[in-house]
Amino acid sequence: MKKVSTSKGSYYLALRHITKVANSSLGLRKTFNSIAKSTAKAVRANGCCIFLLDSKKEYLITVGACGLSDIYLRKGPLDAHKSLPEILDGQVAFVPDAGKDERIQHPQIAEEQRVHSILGVPIFDNGETIGEIRVYTREPRQFSEADKNFLSSIADVSAVLMERAELHQLLTRRYKASEKKAKSAQAPQAPTTSLRPVEFAHPSEEEFAKLLDFYCIEWLYEPRSFPLRWKDNAIVEMFTPDFYLPGLNLYVELTTLKQNLITEKNRKLRQLKELYPEVNIKLLAKNDFAKLLAKYGYGPQGKAKVEGVKRILYTHSQIQRRVRTLARRISHDYAGQRLVLVGILKGVVCFMTDLMQHLSLPVIIDFMAISYYSGDDDQVVKITKDLDSSITEQHVLMVEDIIDTGMTLNYVLAHLSAQKPASLRVCTLLDKRVRRLADISLDYIGFEIPDEFVVGYGLDYKGEYRNLPFIGILHPELVEESKAQ
Repeated sequence: MKKVSTSKGSYYLALRHITKVANSSLGLRKTFNSIAKSTAKAVRANGCCIFLLDSKKEYLITVGACGLSDIYLRKGPLDAHKSLPEILDGQVAFVPDAGKDERIQHPQIAEEQRVHSILGVPIFDNGETIGEIRVYTREPRQFSEADKNFLSSIADVSAVLMERAELHQLLTRRYKASEKKAKSAQAPQAPTTSLRPVEFAHPSEEEFAKLLDFYCIEWLYEPRSFPLRWKDNAIVEMFTPDFYLPGLNLYVELTTLKQNLITEKNRKLRQLKELYPEVNIKLLAKNDFAKLLAKYGYGPQGKAKVEGVKRILYTHSQIQRRVRTLARRISHDYAGQRLVLVGILKGVVCFMTDLMQHLSLPVIIDFMAISYYSGDDDQVVKITKDLDSSITEQHVLMVEDIIDTGMTLNYVLAHLSAQKPASLRVCTLLDKRVRRLADISLDYIGFEIPDEFVVGYGLDYKGEYRNLPFIGILHPELVEESKAQ
């Protein structure tokens, strides 16, 4: 395997150029493209690519590249857990032969595009992996420790740039939001705070991306190009869908109302489906957005957004996955036992119903109801409906929709403990730990949430929103300051 000696002067010149570019007024993508070019040149590699992890740490998004073909860059969505997964764990990765390495997600394309050896390092932010840098060679190559250290230094510079871009985007959004609020009484929609290094080709694409962000649907922009036509073994026509939605395994191509464009895109889609029958792809006009999302269970009655909901915190599919996970743990812990599920009406109904369907053991359900009244010193809890059956010597699981201060739950648990059950544990879908006052042990937790007023999936505001299939954050303007959840 070939060893290439790189002088310290090459590293110095590259770092000097990179720091100069980092302090320039270039856009984010142009900055990272320039960094990739300088990095590849310094380590005498044929190409370099800089990736950012998506918000769920599932896929790698290209933010800068140099020396790699468009076919290689758009070979398909790059799964961070399959493509050099050790980088995700904070390790340096080396691939001696990309065409024969099981850690390479698309080895055939790597071989076709003459990608042989690869070196990758993680990009850290506060000790957490947020992206990675890879360099590529066409010939077999053994990288030196100096190469690895240099690449790690470039990763540190990239982390600072990403953090700066994230901050800039956040401040810009806040400024625009406050400006909009000053002009009108309506509260602005809260955009996603995740860094999206994307320049959309058309306003409709940005609109679609915002809609996906609202429903917490992960998306990748133009992640893959499909070759459609060849001439003399060379690709002469390709098709690149606008979006890929990993959670739905769906490619989406957006179109305008111009008939000539629709006709041409339909032709390409027919070719794509003939050549790649396993690919799931949809051609959408603007009016089809909401219909598509409704088909996959997003949005009430097909509406794109819900009046009063600032943003969606957890989608219906996310909730169902978590409920199934909790049910498996509970079933394992109570194997061979009969379990009594106890809930407090009314918010727990949705969670209790879904949870018990996935339990693989005999269960009994019972409900309590409570009300509040003002005492001499503080708000006091009163039980207005007690359990219908005795729980003495029974295994009891207290099921809650949300726990914040824990004061009410603390009172209820004391009431149940007095009946001497064989065991008493707590399962909650949502844990607003930041507001905790009572010291309560929680045995099963679905999600820990921020200090926001949430509605949906049984949770209400003034009796409304319980029927929403997701959990969303209510606009602050609608929440009374005196109302405690």
